[in-house]
Amino acid sequence: MQATLPLDKMTREEKLRVMEELWADLSRDESQVTSPEWHGEVLHDRTEAVKSGTEVFMDWNAAKKQLRDRRK
Repeated sequence: MQATLPLDKMTREEKLRVMEELWADLSRDESQVTSPEWHGEVLHDRTEAVKSGTEVFMDWNAAKKQLRDRRK
């Protein structure tokens, strides 16, 4: 099946809603979702950086705010 969306006519909000619906559908069955090997490598590197004190975890809401503020 081929679905074509009028992306050039859709608002950002509509595009995000469609994207969220697609992701919800794709991730419904966790056994079907596999991460590439490099994801594990990046996660390991970041965990080590936190352990060594060169990086810190940030609350997700604070991270989103920081990203939004950068766009202003």
